[in-house]
Amino acid sequence: MKLTVAQYLVKKLEFIGIKNVFGLPGDYNFNILDAIVDSKNINWVNCTNELNASYAADGYARINGYGAVVTTYGVGELSAINGIAGSYAENLPVIHVAGVPVLSYINNNVVVHHNFAKADYFVFKRAFENVTVKNAYLNFENAKSEIDRVIDALVNEKMPVYLAIPIDVCNMIIDDAGFDCVHLEKSDTKNLDLALQKIISHIKKAKNPLFIADYLIKRFNLKNELNEITSYIQTSVMLMGKGSVNETSPNFIGTYAGNFSDEKLIDIIDKSDLIISAGFVYADLNTGGFSTFEQADIQINKKEVIIFGEKFENVLIQDIIKLLAEKIKEILPPLRVGEISKTVQKNEKIGKIFVDELLPEIQTIFEKNDSFIIETGLMSLSGAFLSLKENMEYQAQTLWGSIGWATPACFGAMLADRKRNTVLFTGEGAHQLTVQELANYFEYGLCPVIFLLNNGGYTVERVLSKNPDDVYNNITNWNYSKLLEAFSNGREFWYAKAQTMEELHKVLEEVKKLKGKKLCYVEIFTDKTDFTKTGSKLVLNMKNFRERLETA
Repeated sequence: MKLTVAQYLVKKLEFIGIKNVFGLPGDYNFNILDAIVDSKNINWVNCTNELNASYAADGYARINGYGAVVTTYGVGELSAINGIAGSYAENLPVIHVAGVPVLSYINNNVVVHHNFAKADYFVFKRAFENVTVKNAYLNFENAKSEIDRVIDALVNEKMPVYLAIPIDVCNMIIDDAGFDCVHLEKSDTKNLDLALQKIISHIKKAKNPLFIADYLIKRFNLKNELNEITSYIQTSVMLMGKGSVNETSPNFIGTYAGNFSDEKLIDIIDKSDLIISAGFVYADLNTGGFSTFEQADIQINKKEVIIFGEKFENVLIQDIIKLLAEKIKEILPPLRVGEISKTVQKNEKIGKIFVDELLPEIQTIFEKNDSFIIETGLMSLSGAFLSLKENMEYQAQTLWGSIGWATPACFGAMLADRKRNTVLFTGEGAHQLTVQELANYFEYGLCPVIFLLNNGGYTVERVLSKNPDDVYNNITNWNYSKLLEAFSNGREFWYAKAQTMEELHKVLEEVKKLKGKKLCYVEIFTDKTDFTKTGSKLVLNMKNFRERLETA
């Protein structure tokens, strides 16, 4: 079948399961957008700016598996690059497609809008080379093969990729052969088998084995396999791995973040004679300020396995985890430990709201199959210790940590799965960066519960700076109820304020009734100097870690 290059790309995106493409129109990407709009299987989602579009694609990829964003040349793609960088940092497969000027302009360095006075048509591609795993600039000779190459990388690496498509290349006619084909990488079978046998041997010998999961379990869609493993081995998660295992399992023992962790969990880890990690990243927030171990006994990484220092290369995480899930029942009896209580205690406190009491209250509205998305920052550290109901999704941008991510990412995540009731927690400093995307929640009939923490400034900066009262830590105060009126444009929503625990309890009871039925927006007020205990501990841990490095 004959079709245009743009249509071929769209069919390729359809094939890998992308149903929504985010972005903004521009005169250099109209042909790409036409191919999307003409498709029967993909929806075009107009976002309010390119940064929000890239965050939405990031959130969409976390739930759907893959995401896509389309921008115009130069100004559009640079506005989106921060979101793509976040996807790169956190191993998320998002394809960024940029519509660029015609080849005759490019080949002759013609100065057109969105370029420099001294034209450089490849400068933006060079910028994206630093935050994508593969990238391509299409022409008449390479268009089809480059699309295939880049999509292969997107699927295999679960990382962002970049395509620049000139206007005239978009319209070139090609055949559609191969649109339904992706070349998947395979493990080295010999190394895979050797690594599996050695892991099994060590598990058989261990008296107290422990499995610690991190973010790559989610990226490679290995939750079911991990749940199978958890039936036989006690399992913990790192902060970035939160939500990768069924937390209602009696063998789930909590979130591990070094000395932030529950004392019972720390004791279990100390007594374990075999620690297996999967997809672990040794980063500051993910390890509670570098207060965890640096390396597990057995490390299952993206493309290699390390067993007590012995490296097995070209072993893919998805292959080894799937095989381990199949074999584990043959070597271990089912386990039921349940040492750490996950019961949510009702808070009877009254009076002023303190931040350390806030998230435990919010978790009382969680239900089976819900989704919880929390903004980056100090509260996300506390969020990682919440108790999730069965089959809940949990999303946070722990490593990249770009404030403002959560509001548009939540929008993208909800479009990926409309069946889940979604709870978003954000702070007013982050919210103000990307708040425009609230309009799209109403446009697409989405009904999240949004909790906005209003404490008069950038809390994480107050904790980290020498003087919490420095003027640059303050933000302007907005009337959020009026903001909602503007963004909703007459559509229904429910708004409430909570300044005391009594008010918060009443609000939460109402939210339970309205969740999933209409957009609920709750503004919660705390003192600007009320910091989480985890935040204070993180600062101390980072100071100690730095001192160890400097004196080593």
